[in-house]
Amino acid sequence: MVILNAVGSVLSIVIMICVGYILTKCKWLNEGISKVFSKLVCNIALPCLMIFNLMDNFNKSKLDHIGKGLIIPVLSMAIGYVIAIIVSKIIKVEKERIGTFRSMFFVSNSIFIGLPINLALFGSKSVPYVLLYYIANTTFFWTIGAYGISSDGQADKKTSIFSMETLKRIFSPPLMGFILAIIFIMCEIKLPQFVMDTCKYFGEMTTPLSMLFIGITIYYVDLRKIKISRDIIFVLIGRFLISPFLIIILARYFPVPELMKKVFIIQAAMPVMTNTSVVAKAYGADYEYAAVVTSLTTIMSLIVIPIYMSLI
Repeated sequence: MVILNAVGSVLSIVIMICVGYILTKCKWLNEGISKVFSKLVCNIALPCLMIFNLMDNFNKSKLDHIGKGLIIPVLSMAIGYVIAIIVSKIIKVEKERIGTFRSMFFVSNSIFIGLPINLALFGSKSVPYVLLYYIANTTFFWTIGAYGISSDGQADKKTSIFSMETLKRIFSPPLMGFILAIIFIMCEIKLPQFVMDTCKYFGEMTTPLSMLFIGITIYYVDLRKIKISRDIIFVLIGRFLISPFLIIILARYFPVPELMKKVFIIQAAMPVMTNTSVVAKAYGADYEYAAVVTSLTTIMSLIVIPIYMSLI
């Protein structure tokens, strides 16, 4: 029953992508609307989601108490990113896709799929650990990941990580929402309930809009031109093998509660972060490539997740 509930969480994501595809085929949605969805998600929905999720689930004492466990996801993602760099150079990923490839390799879908699956597996006790992984995941995605994706969009230009343009790309609205929430928590500032409710409602748009965006994008992609290339295979390896394996190894050297370790393993084995293709679109990178790989890893997770469930 638990496995069916968890697989159902992934199926709901797949269904929403299919709805986006069908609505585009029916001419309800188009590429112009996908640009609007991209802007809505990146500039409004995600910052609100960051603020609501963090402030609703954490307080200063809880952040201090479980913060020690943060070292495992942080180290695993840092090592994963180094591995992604090495792999991208060995297999010679196209210049216009390097940042997107690396981001998909080491960052997971820790909240939209990870949260419901961990709830189905371990219950509400897993939520703080899910969000702890989410903190590390979000930080890496909206700094190193977003910078790499934005660089793909300017692959024909020389970019420097020490420039005002780079800082603007890194300190994106979602990351600013995340930083703001952490500041409020550490300063023990409570937002009025109507502000929290507003953030909640806007934040809840993130998943459906992102899925519809992916559905629109896939409709306009000529799938006959998409081949299961080496870089796509290595994204699958990075997501479903290397990332969870790094958690298992690090947990031996940094002892944490058993439930925390299990949650981290499941979180690391999640598919590609759904926002990758939205961000790629916003920065002019290869969003079609990102959308196809996101969809592929989401479908593959229907097989992978039950395997990890049975193992742990």
